[in-house]
Amino acid sequence: MTQPTDIRREHLPAALSLAASGVPALPLRAGKVPFGNCRRCADNACGGRPNMKTPGPCTCPAPCHGWAAATTDPEVINSPRWARAWRDAAAVAYHPGGAGLTVVDLDNADALAWARASLPATRAVPTTRGEHWLYQGAMQSANAVRPGVDIKSTMAYTRWLGPGTGTITALPDAVRALVVKAPAPARSTAVTVPALAGGGECPHRTPTYLDRGIAMAVQRITEAREAVHTTVYRTFLAVLSTHGRCGCLTEAHTARLFTAAQARGESARHCADAWTNARTTLGL
Repeated sequence: MTQPTDIRREHLPAALSLAASGVPALPLRAGKVPFGNCRRCADNACGGRPNMKTPGPCTCPAPCHGWAAATTDPEVINSPRWARAWRDAAAVAYHPGGAGLTVVDLDNADALAWARASLPATRAVPTTRGEHWLYQGAMQSANAVRPGVDIKSTMAYTRWLGPGTGTITALPDAVRALVVKAPAPARSTAVTVPALAGGGECPHRTPTYLDRGIAMAVQRITEAREAVHTTVYRTFLAVLSTHGRCGCLTEAHTARLFTAAQARGESARHCADAWTNARTTLGL
């Protein structure tokens, strides 16, 4: 990997040099951010998202989809479709995971001191406030794995700041362990709601009425095409406002709602939090 004399004026040659070395490159705007999706791909209409492994089934007229735009294809990098991006580019970035690399981004003196005491020596690239340590091997990316330390590898990008010095060594288990979190305690999805005041019979305890309500809620979540977080919360709120005070909801009902939400990309934790927030809002 070679470094141009003046990267500020030589973004395209730098990207082509990276690509020739097998390192997927892309242009960055000012502020170290990627170029936004083109009109054809606005709001991910083409099906691609920055957190997906592929940019979607489309032929983009510009470098779309964040890190997923990074490529080693010189014809794409040097194409008229990317020409405007290179004219406006403020920096060159690359996708470490796409080259089988992991970058440990050490953002301050304390982080550097920790790395020197805890990690094996490898290639180091100076940054504005610290260093990038490059290891051979890809892994999950994660930010703030410890104070001043980010991991850039798969499904992430980082700025190209030069080849650095030293020999790249194998990715150590100590770096992989930084993104391994202890499993969160199991959270019950059971719902406990107050009984009817006065102990009367539940007016909703008819299978047809309740099942229809749950089915409609599941359909609403399943058909959400945007603002999924908000849709899930509002749906939970609607279900609880109708059925939450009489004790007719069971674990089977909440499981159906949670399953629908998780199928749309929500985590189990977010489902539990949304359910709790909805109950709190209703005073349950």
